[in-house]
Amino acid sequence: MAQTEFDTADFLARLRDGDPAAYRALIRRFQMSLISVAASIIGSRAQAEEVVQDAWIAVYTGIGAFEGRSSLTTWLFSIVLNRARTRASREGRLVSLPSQMMEGTPTQEPSVPASAFKPDGHWVDAPRLWDEISPERIASSRQLLDHAMEAIDRLPAGQRAVIVMRDLEGQEAEAVCALLEISPENQRVLLHRARARVRQTIDSLTGRPDPAAGSRQARTAAGRRPGIVTRFVAAAMTAIKATRPRQPAPFPLPA
Repeated sequence: MAQTEFDTADFLARLRDGDPAAYRALIRRFQMSLISVAASIIGSRAQAEEVVQDAWIAVYTGIGAFEGRSSLTTWLFSIVLNRARTRASREGRLVSLPSQMMEGTPTQEPSVPASAFKPDGHWVDAPRLWDEISPERIASSRQLLDHAMEAIDRLPAGQRAVIVMRDLEGQEAEAVCALLEISPENQRVLLHRARARVRQTIDSLTGRPDPAAGSRQARTAAGRRPGIVTRFVAAAMTAIKATRPRQPAPFPLPA
């Protein structure tokens, strides 16, 4: 179970005590990701915002029952996803979730074998490197981060949900599969396709060619430093998390 600063005994005690600062920190950290994942189920951002607002009220009133058997992040996503499914089902728009998650991932695209990924979803051998680009340079560019976030927002629903939960919120692959009710293979494919599209956006802005089009020699060199391209995307994700805008509380907090 992935632990964060929100899983410490001190922070959980502050939530149970109704500490407004603790709730504001939690809302600022997760609001946009929760809305994005809810929208992947409902198909409407406006309705996703309503679902997340209701979910925050449920968190505020139900935090005393949280036993810590999962991370707080996993608990938050489970509340939002359950409410999103209930909302979509009530309105007659809920379809088989695995097939819904795979929409926008055409079968004619080359399949990615499970052997190409580690158990945590990262590459065994990374694709071609961007030789002049470092994670620090990516993280220092506000414009590049804005475009990376826009690229995530444009992803098909399943890809967006998986990359938000895995790369923005650090959820483990097993937890994401359980929360989204998809198979490990589908989770790997969705994550790969999402990361590839974000990389393409970064490539187009930095003037680099598509990493997938690199020579055999470049791919061999990449294999000697596995995982580095994924770390480029991760650097952008980390910077997005650190600079996300302040979100207002969706319910009145005590002064």
